[in-house]
Amino acid sequence: MMKKSIKNKICTCLVLLGFLGVTSCNEFLDREPLSDVTPSNYLQSEADLAAYTIGRYNFPTHSGFTVGTFGNDNHTDNQATSGYATRWVPGEWRVPQAGGSWSFDNIRQNNYFIETVVPRWKNSKITGNVANISHYIGEAYFLRAYEYFSKVQALGDFPIIKKTLPDKLEELTLAAKRRPRNEVARFILADLDSAVMLLSTTPPGGKNRISKHAALLFKSRVALHEGTWLTYHKGTAQVPGGPNWPGAGKVENFSMNIDTEIDFFLTQAMESAAQVADAVQLVKNTKDNGYNSSQNTYLTMFADADLNKYSEVLLWRKYDPAKGINHNVNHYINQNGGNTGYTRGLVDNFLMQNGLPIYAAASGYQGDDTFEQVKADRDNRLQLFMKAPGEMRLSDRKNSDGTPILEGRPDIVGLAETRYVTGYGVKKGLSYLGAEVEGSMGSTGSIVFRAVEAYLNYIEASYLKNKTIDAKADQYWRAIRERAGINPDYNITVVATRINEEAKNDFAAYSAGNLLTDATLYNIRRERRNELIAEGMRFSDLKRWRALDQLKTNPYIIEGFKIWGPMQDWYKATNGTSLLIEAGTTGRTANISKQAESQYLRPYRINLANTNLVREGYKWTAAHYLDPIAIQHFIITAGNATDLSSSVMYQNPGWPLQANAGPTE
Repeated sequence: MMKKSIKNKICTCLVLLGFLGVTSCNEFLDREPLSDVTPSNYLQSEADLAAYTIGRYNFPTHSGFTVGTFGNDNHTDNQATSGYATRWVPGEWRVPQAGGSWSFDNIRQNNYFIETVVPRWKNSKITGNVANISHYIGEAYFLRAYEYFSKVQALGDFPIIKKTLPDKLEELTLAAKRRPRNEVARFILADLDSAVMLLSTTPPGGKNRISKHAALLFKSRVALHEGTWLTYHKGTAQVPGGPNWPGAGKVENFSMNIDTEIDFFLTQAMESAAQVADAVQLVKNTKDNGYNSSQNTYLTMFADADLNKYSEVLLWRKYDPAKGINHNVNHYINQNGGNTGYTRGLVDNFLMQNGLPIYAAASGYQGDDTFEQVKADRDNRLQLFMKAPGEMRLSDRKNSDGTPILEGRPDIVGLAETRYVTGYGVKKGLSYLGAEVEGSMGSTGSIVFRAVEAYLNYIEASYLKNKTIDAKADQYWRAIRERAGINPDYNITVVATRINEEAKNDFAAYSAGNLLTDATLYNIRRERRNELIAEGMRFSDLKRWRALDQLKTNPYIIEGFKIWGPMQDWYKATNGTSLLIEAGTTGRTANISKQAESQYLRPYRINLANTNLVREGYKWTAAHYLDPIAIQHFIITAGNATDLSSSVMYQNPGWPLQANAGPTE
């Protein structure tokens, strides 16, 4: 009976901790981690290595019946969808009983490869092209680093495990001990250094496989993330050694000089970013007005079936509908709103072509009564990547009368699946080819890494480290602005910036609940925001900048376009009556927010019922900067099942050791 109990406990440990990713105790702990038991002679050839590592690719790319990666900025101050995320409702995001971000399956897959292949490689036991073999080993180091970075972003402190583990409960429990996040970040950078050493600049498979430049870019991302996290969260429980850090008394042999660590990570970010930015040119922008951009490589870079020809693209995913590898991005982005939309805050944040903010007296801003006014003389990125009525939708198809197919008025009251949630439609990723709009026939490539991020990473890291815009940062910043069609002299923007004005519509005007006082730093953040719209980077940036504390006492209501102005006339029936039903209208189902509240569409103020938990705006609590760890992981690793605090693990700051409970704040 005791043996059965021990066996059951070990089985539960394996499943819940996810060191193996197994689903039953009939599988051996040290099995080779493939879908089926692997032959003992596997991973002996170049082809084996290539197949194994490509199978571990786990990047966010287009899939399913969605707008793909262009919806990954939903639930931020940049972009909104019809639903809401519980991260903006303190008390509704709760500690899970099981699952969550605490898992090791993908890490173990890469550990198995490294510990199996590297000794064989060193002993010349792998057949095939020597350079390619080295490259695939480099991919494994990169992929392990990539998985570990996802854990740092979600959980902060995390165990560092470099090998597969035996089926011994004691060893698995010890392996669950978390290490401080800065140590994990250093481990990630070390893996990336190995990857950079081994990866090819031009890999087998071209840009559909990880390259040396992709690894250097990712290294700059990791280093900048950790350097800025430590900078802005310093003095809180969110950094190792900070006040009330839950690792105190749990983490062995801990010591850290946080200022030294910050300097280290910022230096690493600068050095790796510069290697990419100096080597890779940005694609050209013809700087058209966005009304017919089918030949503009800056726009088509996000909507072409073949991205190999774009210098800026470092890694991308290829699709082939004939083989069942497809997506539906343009089925939505081209034909309708795709249940997403840019916020007023983002749109207002874009500069004028002369480099001035829209509120500056001499900016020339025309207002926002119409889309033509909003886009006139603005940053070309806004013109290119946001829809407007009258723009061409398809270049190879015509209406039945021979006229071109044009973008219509945004449908803000239709089905959620196709709605223009804010009125400001996403155009990044739009293809002008009719075949792309057919259901499940999408073949446009999906970008994973592009070089402009290295430009941005260097600018930010160097300014934080040295408190000045050095020659490289100046060169990179001017190149980005020149391509965006705005005055390349960023000093004009800095002088004209009023942080109080920016704070009305930009979370990044804050850090630690305080307004920024450095206009140069703010405009570095603005540049990143405007360049990376709809690319899924926004929430990570806001968290590392600690740019959400102000929402604890000052909730934020998302707004879209100016519906209560001339554009309301678009929404009338043939008899002239309005189709817009204001929130709170007795006896009718509302489809628009109240005019008395704001002239601008407020998507989360349409439904005022208590079930809409963001109707009073986005709110925040410090615990939400990191994910909670599921309770079953503590049950397994606790020495005393009735006292979860006896676990070798510790919960993240602000989260309780209780399932289905919200933050303790």
